[in-house]
Amino acid sequence: MATDDSSTDPDAGSEAVSVSDGECEALHEVELGLEWVQRAQGSLLEFHHATGHGMDHLYRAEELLRATGHDELADAIRGELLPHGVVDEDRWSYDVLENFQETLLAKTRALERRVRREVADGERHVRERRQEREWKKRAGDRSR
Repeated sequence: MATDDSSTDPDAGSEAVSVSDGECEALHEVELGLEWVQRAQGSLLEFHHATGHGMDHLYRAEELLRATGHDELADAIRGELLPHGVVDEDRWSYDVLENFQETLLAKTRALERRVRREVADGERHVRERRQEREWKKRAGDRSR
């Protein structure tokens, strides 16, 4: 049985895996679904980091405003902005990121592995390997 870490040789692996065209397409869609969910995680990481940098600047602005005699403005930053969450008053960006990673991302990864095991004997990128073999064969046929 193939492992989740299939060979990168396009002539190995999926040649021996017998999947119908429909199964191949379904597997491909699951793989693409996982890739897009992983991209969403990247966007959430960017959101988390950008929010943190913004808050760091506001923290520094609070200090500077207080040092220049603008206590009311500094108090607004300290009391209204810095303790405020991004989704509601309590959930910060890391909460959103962690929840996403532990739920949707983890479940999507698990499903993708299950589909690969049950449909394609664990092989990854079956559609792409088929396409690569076809294109290489076509290139070889043309050079004759």
